[in-house]
Amino acid sequence: MLLLLAAFFRLQVIGSSEFLLRSQENRLRAITVPAPRGTIYDRHGRVVAENVPGYSISLLPGSPDTLRATLNRLAPYLDLGEERIQGLLAKYRRFPNQPLVVRDDASFAEVSAIEERRPDFPRTVVEMRPRRHYPAGRAIAHLAGYVGEISEAELEREVYAEYEPGRIVGKDGLERQYEGSLSGVPGVRFVEVSALGSIVRDFGPRPAVEVQPGTDLTLGLDLALQQFADSIFPEEMRGGVVALDPRTGEVLVLYSHPTFDPNEFIGGIDLSLWRSLQDDPAKPLLNRVATSAYPPGSTFKLAIASTGMRREQLSIGSYMSTSCLGSLGYGNRRFRCWKAGGHGPLNLSGAITESCNVYFYQAGMRLGLDALLEGAARYSFDRPTGIDLPYETPGAFPPSREWYDERYGERGWTESVVLNLSIGQGENQQSLLRMAQFYTALATGKPPIVPHIARSEGLADRRASWELGLSEAQRGQLVEAMRAVVNHPDGTAYAYRSDRWEMAGKTGTAQNPHGAPHSWFVGFAPVDDPEIVIAAIVEFGHPDYQVSQAVPFAIRVVERYLDTLHPELLAPPATAEVTDIPEGRPVAEEEAR
Repeated sequence: MLLLLAAFFRLQVIGSSEFLLRSQENRLRAITVPAPRGTIYDRHGRVVAENVPGYSISLLPGSPDTLRATLNRLAPYLDLGEERIQGLLAKYRRFPNQPLVVRDDASFAEVSAIEERRPDFPRTVVEMRPRRHYPAGRAIAHLAGYVGEISEAELEREVYAEYEPGRIVGKDGLERQYEGSLSGVPGVRFVEVSALGSIVRDFGPRPAVEVQPGTDLTLGLDLALQQFADSIFPEEMRGGVVALDPRTGEVLVLYSHPTFDPNEFIGGIDLSLWRSLQDDPAKPLLNRVATSAYPPGSTFKLAIASTGMRREQLSIGSYMSTSCLGSLGYGNRRFRCWKAGGHGPLNLSGAITESCNVYFYQAGMRLGLDALLEGAARYSFDRPTGIDLPYETPGAFPPSREWYDERYGERGWTESVVLNLSIGQGENQQSLLRMAQFYTALATGKPPIVPHIARSEGLADRRASWELGLSEAQRGQLVEAMRAVVNHPDGTAYAYRSDRWEMAGKTGTAQNPHGAPHSWFVGFAPVDDPEIVIAAIVEFGHPDYQVSQAVPFAIRVVERYLDTLHPELLAPPATAEVTDIPEGRPVAEEEAR
């Protein structure tokens, strides 16, 4: 009796706290309450990404057989195939102590079907949760990105150390870049369960952890202009456009085509849709503005001119020893100009205006390879811009002569590489972002502000570590030459000039081994007080003897922005509005190669 009394005393008095805790652990289940992500707004307060009410359906932890049986009963109401069920069971085996999220974007009809049959699903938790929504859909896909359930690989990263399985995180774009501030901090609530694991009721003897909503994010983006770019981009073509405010560095437009609808990724994308996006030869998931690089073509000629003028080896009035007759001989090869009949004698200003290749072949040879390598490094053509987006692709430009030796062998290359580099071809790949940043320096004469999508004083204070190194007079001469590209009858963009705003810029037609040349345009407006810098490319967008696609597209985007910014300067509207991209004359002489 004494032994029994001692045992009872130990269990009921000394160990009461421990066994009470065990009891509560057995009958209470913690349910994570997701935090609503911060809303993303454009520069005018328009919604880029928001939260709308949604439903999730989860199962409390239990034995694998019980979960399997429950999933089989849920299958007809949630359209769960065998492949999906096997995936959910595999996920449960990895995280056996966590509630298993079966559907994160359940419809009201699916939730109703479960609630009507509640006795059949005692371990099922139905919750209302914030669901991400992108009102502009496909127009902002590559910029905003999308969200999804955190992966095992992400859980192992230090940045996600505080995250639990099943949490929704940003997967790409701004959603990923600003995950730390947008995501907020989830809360916790508790439910009481029976000995069989069935939910009895919500329980609250412990204080629930309060939800901390994510922080809102305001962008420098002009959403209406972004949607306009999406609406006029040639549907059957591929390419992209980026526009910057040269005074603040804010991104006004960042659009890649073809695109996709990020709303289809919410709650987990359908496997067949994901495979179709992955296998699509047009690569709609690829961000052609920030994560792709192309030969810049003739748009790079301004970098050659800037390097030559900075080193005092070129001036705006410099002529070359050989006039353009359509090609230039070097060794046993002939390097051609885009104009078969040639341009005749031109100085640097005329060569920019008419985009003469023969002139720039000779300019590159005058400078020499070492000067070109030094100039490209000075202007950061071998580095990323630093924009606040993940996965930015840096520019690619040979860093040294040794690079050529390693790639081709010491005798596998000659100084002729200079000729291709001088017209933006060869071992030269640049992104739209990089070219837009370089032209921002030409437009302002200052070290360009690092491009940024979020609007903040801290980001607006970040300037690039380089500058043109030109006098104001030299920069002004280059700007005048670019003004002539668009506004002089001999200019390569003259056929598409705006009748409302004076622009300066440079066309480009970049050869590529996979088909018709790519069409480029980089420029800014108004010329004397730039408010927008734009860079656009249309892949395969300038076949021989056909219209260049990038030039009219870019000019229409600039016109729309400036018209909206300065409505007081617009002339009375015409009787009919022209909505199609102007065709121009379908002759090769309209564009520079």
